[in-house]
Amino acid sequence: MEQGDVKILNKKPIYPVSPELRKYLRFYQRDARLPVTYHDLLSFYESFPVTDKNGKDTLWESPLYPSHELDRLHAGLKKVYAMLKASGNLRIVEHKYIDRIDYCKFGNSNPFRIKIVNRLNDIYDYFYVKKADSSRIYGLELEEIFSPNQVNYLVDGETLIEEHIAGIPGDEFAKTRLRHTDYNPIRIAKEFVKFNERCMITLLGDMRSYNFVMQITPDFDDFQFRLRAIDFDQQFYEGNIKVYMPQFFKENRPYVELAMEYLTDKTVLQYQQEEQSSIMYQARSERHRLRELRDVCMADKISTIDNIHQLREGLAKHYSDEHYYKCETMTEIIELNIKNVIRQVIA
Repeated sequence: MEQGDVKILNKKPIYPVSPELRKYLRFYQRDARLPVTYHDLLSFYESFPVTDKNGKDTLWESPLYPSHELDRLHAGLKKVYAMLKASGNLRIVEHKYIDRIDYCKFGNSNPFRIKIVNRLNDIYDYFYVKKADSSRIYGLELEEIFSPNQVNYLVDGETLIEEHIAGIPGDEFAKTRLRHTDYNPIRIAKEFVKFNERCMITLLGDMRSYNFVMQITPDFDDFQFRLRAIDFDQQFYEGNIKVYMPQFFKENRPYVELAMEYLTDKTVLQYQQEEQSSIMYQARSERHRLRELRDVCMADKISTIDNIHQLREGLAKHYSDEHYYKCETMTEIIELNIKNVIRQVIA
């Protein structure tokens, strides 16, 4: 795999959710009337840094709310969790309480992270309250359609609720477990290659190691690995083609080096083709939903003309395909990516 380094220089703007996208979300039961909104959680009067067990700053802060406001927020957030997990069935939160609310100033979405705990057994879970951004929503939908993963989220006005995606942060895994003697390095490298291919085809950008997690499943004779994206903010916005190729971020160099050490060009191609086949089958099985999403996205403003032109030129050169020069939207670029994948698989 080719190595390199790429940087995202400018902060992506928040794109509002269009009326057409809201209709789509309503049809697929992603919309909701939430008792607590993102704006409500901004009503804190002070905050203090959250540190890890080693005293290192986590980039999260713990906000402080007036006591009367805190009671209302906690009650509302429990209902939000019930809506996210059980279609609003409040029985699942009868024995749960909100343990903490954290706020992050880092990144575009400035999310709130909510920790909810079962008082009967101390089992806890997280969910996130973020600014609703159409780019992120399109990313979540494409993840649902094309990846082997299911995503769970709700949208209300300018508020986005996202389920927590469990796993070991990619940067932490690279530091502490990438070379673990019990783990087959070929399986890990294979997963990174397939993840890189999927991001490239679906134009999911900025997959630096802290924006994905590693999920590990013990099998009867080995461990299985899966990389899952956890941040969809940079969905088909940037013009630099390398932004959509995780292999070019310096934060992912340990994964790239592992792949270069254990995989050959032939096996890399094999794993890329496996991922292409999976995407083709998903595109066919979800063709109606994908068509509806395309129609909504086609009319939406989700990038700049300069970025679109830069990306289509980069892809035209990368794939030696002049058809990309005819694309006028990010949606048309992804559509051409998918069509090319289907042609390659059935050829």
